[in-house]
Amino acid sequence: MTSFPFIKATFPDPDMNPRRMCRRLVLHLLRLRAARAGVDLPECDDETLHDKACQNRVEGVALTREDHRRANSRANRLYHRILRESGLDHLDKTDRDRLSALQDGVHIARISDEHRADDLAAALHAEMPWMAPATEYAWHAMRRSVREGRPGFRLPPVILDGPTGIGKTRWARRLGELVGASSTVVDATGEATSFGVVGCQRGWTSARPGRVLELILMRMTGNPFIIIDELDKAGHVRSDKGHSFGLAEGLLPLLEPATAADWTCPYFRVRFDMSLVSWVLLTNTVSPVPEPLLSRCTILRLKDVDLPHLIGFAEREGRARALSEASIRSIADALAAVAPQAPARPSLRTVLRMLDRAADLENRPMVI
Repeated sequence: MTSFPFIKATFPDPDMNPRRMCRRLVLHLLRLRAARAGVDLPECDDETLHDKACQNRVEGVALTREDHRRANSRANRLYHRILRESGLDHLDKTDRDRLSALQDGVHIARISDEHRADDLAAALHAEMPWMAPATEYAWHAMRRSVREGRPGFRLPPVILDGPTGIGKTRWARRLGELVGASSTVVDATGEATSFGVVGCQRGWTSARPGRVLELILMRMTGNPFIIIDELDKAGHVRSDKGHSFGLAEGLLPLLEPATAADWTCPYFRVRFDMSLVSWVLLTNTVSPVPEPLLSRCTILRLKDVDLPHLIGFAEREGRARALSEASIRSIADALAAVAPQAPARPSLRTVLRMLDRAADLENRPMVI
């Protein structure tokens, strides 16, 4: 992993607080006056010398109360000027300390070369072959990131549109794992507004930085995978003045690399470079999704998982879970017995439940 300058602010030297700046100014003034008066100052450390100056115990040199007041006033002005220039002067110490973890940059997951991109895509396809359109899209994106020399991997915004239970969320999380990036899943049905994802400005009872920034602060990674599930079921919220606060509207500036690179957090009111965040949006139908958001994404239409792929997945996952061959064979036989014209066909979720049940049965305690 490489380091990436994520926050667009500077952090003052923690040692340069008003008290220490005032002490340096007092000592500077003391040495100037001693030199002019031809007085040799006592040989001691700065802290002791400062204490002597404050108590007016330096022989031959006097600093008045007004001198100390002016030094203190100037130190405070200098300190606040440094804070203003840093872009953090509006934050309290707690928030500045929280963001200080970002001053040396964050880690970025990257693809080392095109051969590595080929290997990752092959591994992902072997695990979930029915997701071939999505895997091919990610494969090209990985190779492109290497060719263009990008600091880290970013999957361009994509909408995976397809039936429920085909493993869209699982695919996105697995891609993040293979790349080495953190990921989080946001259920759009529980996020009627954009506040929970991008943050909410102070003054509201629900004010917070937002889940994306919280994930970055927690994992110290600048290119996580943000997976928005059930985007087509997200609500549309408008204020009394007609302003829209829907999730789709809140995502728009984060999907464009140019605006994401200079994005301002509503909570901290500090600029961050979110241009390397990967957005994977999941839908069952794109018809309710606003056109401005659709225009910023590549839409991949995915099909249901056929029975041979489900059986293959059950066998691979069963062996990965160290299930017995008898349990794996039983699950495969049950899936193969489903009639092609059956009204309710098994999904990936069905297979995962069968695997969980088999694991529970194999590991149940013996009753004596």
